[in-house]
Amino acid sequence: MSAAAIEQPFDDEPFSLTAIADEIMERHPGYRVEIIGGHLLVTPSPDAPHARALTGLMIPFIAAGLHGDETEVLQNVGLWLPTGDEDYAIPDLVIVDADIDDHFVQNNAYDPVCFRLVLEVTSSNWKDDLKTKAVAYAKAEVPVYVIVDRKHQRLHVLTDPTGGKYEHHRPYSPGETVTLPDSIGAKVTLDVNEILKAAQKKAG
Repeated sequence: MSAAAIEQPFDDEPFSLTAIADEIMERHPGYRVEIIGGHLLVTPSPDAPHARALTGLMIPFIAAGLHGDETEVLQNVGLWLPTGDEDYAIPDLVIVDADIDDHFVQNNAYDPVCFRLVLEVTSSNWKDDLKTKAVAYAKAEVPVYVIVDRKHQRLHVLTDPTGGKYEHHRPYSPGETVTLPDSIGAKVTLDVNEILKAAQKKAG
């Protein structure tokens, strides 16, 4: 997800990043636009391996009972960020409290208090996922942040947000398994090799 230089299209209106974000999405359907730290992050539509990895990840979460009465497993839900007046992110996958509808803030984004886990699958935006979003999600005090790092073939698990950063950051390599913290609501173990394999283009 790359920050893009966007010209101000509203000459007669007060400067609003949200208005610019809405304009971009209207002109470019399928693009994802986020505002983090007062900067626009614009991402084109994901490719098939990106989507395939997300589907593969939902299976163990749902099998563990995380999509039910207490929690839900959702994609592309806006998370309101404390890093700026208009800041919000749209994680690829989230585990949230089932009462998320009661935590609506604005602009299709919800209070981070109801998020138990956020997950990103990298594309061209891998630096933003590894750095910019790691800081933003830590400041929002999201307990667990998982990154499927297609660039470096790693799965990162960040936990224990304190003082605007995650205290623990563990990268996992193919061949390893990852047991996620119980704070997400159930015991879930992920096979790193399976996830990274799903996230790669199939050989033609």
